[in-house]
Amino acid sequence: MTERPDDTQHSLRRWRLALGRFSENQLSTCMGGGACLTGSDARMDHALDHVYGRAYRQRGLTLDLESGRSRGKKRSAGLEPTQMTLPEWLGEMRDIFPQSVREDVQGHALEAFGMTELLEDAQALEEIEPKPELLAAMLSLKNRADPAAATLLRAIARRVVEDLLKRLRTKTLPALTGARARASTTSRKGSVRDIAWDRTIRANLKNYDPERKKLIVDKVRFYERRRRTMPWDIVLCVDQSGSMAPSLIHAAVMATIFASLPGVTVRFVAFDTSIVDLSDQVGDPVELLLAVQLGGGTNIGNAVTYCENRLIKVPARTLFILVSDFYEGAAPGPLLAAIRRMAGARTRLLGVAALDETGRADFDRNMAERLADAGMPVSALTPDRLADWVSETMR
Repeated sequence: MTERPDDTQHSLRRWRLALGRFSENQLSTCMGGGACLTGSDARMDHALDHVYGRAYRQRGLTLDLESGRSRGKKRSAGLEPTQMTLPEWLGEMRDIFPQSVREDVQGHALEAFGMTELLEDAQALEEIEPKPELLAAMLSLKNRADPAAATLLRAIARRVVEDLLKRLRTKTLPALTGARARASTTSRKGSVRDIAWDRTIRANLKNYDPERKKLIVDKVRFYERRRRTMPWDIVLCVDQSGSMAPSLIHAAVMATIFASLPGVTVRFVAFDTSIVDLSDQVGDPVELLLAVQLGGGTNIGNAVTYCENRLIKVPARTLFILVSDFYEGAAPGPLLAAIRRMAGARTRLLGVAALDETGRADFDRNMAERLADAGMPVSALTPDRLADWVSETMR
């Protein structure tokens, strides 16, 4: 089917909005030499460029008047749009975009482009969709926020954390509350994951309706779970250097989930070159996260030695989880020596190179290998995989 001229124009306009002003020359040629965007489209483009054009401006690129091509930092005429003030930009966003678009764009502005001035506008913060990526950016920028926005920042953090808690509890608690005892079942209610389907079907075969070809279930059988009675300590030692914000968020949430288990005590230590013991705030992950100071150098060995000497009382009943990118700023000797001592004392050790839901990791693989040789395996784990490891280790 041949595309109609109107459809072609509409498609080109959409591409121009998506690609930005550096595609103006090529797309305007396709449209017969005229400007790609006019009227409300031009307003949308100007507002979007205020955020996404920063990527070009940060690289020193401008748009050449003669050729329409991008140029480097050499002085030249350009087609740079007039820069809007924050109130002007927010006003345009509210005037021409629906709230769903504003949430995404304003979230990108804060997360990806460091528009910290958004932290001074309460209405803008109210419109931003709370999500872990946004909270990670806010944690790294929270000291620059207007004091008047502090309450709102806390509210956003709580919404993100509550959502994560809800989702991660669903994923992780079945693993953490005990292995399913497949030899025995019970009629007491359990989770869907614990339904013994074969035994449930057998128990309800007498209820089969041949005319409707349906099985009427009035008795559901669940696998029983073994309950743990021996106490365990979990020590989370978490790197708070600048790049670790996503891992910190998930570590704080998982600490709260671990602490809800019977017979489990959780300790939480955040570190860079200094050490902050936040164990007394494990029950409130929002307060824990707001107490973290992202940035600074990294002295992993100092933090691990602190945990070894101060927090590990019964090594054989302790899970020590080190969350870090493993880029050690100090000499590696003290870190490796502490890991060897802890492994020799039969402390259960795990190094976590990523603690988010995607499992993406950026870490020092050479140091990870040296830690593994010293007795602490290192892995990039999502929260549910971490829960599986904790569950298996505590059996």
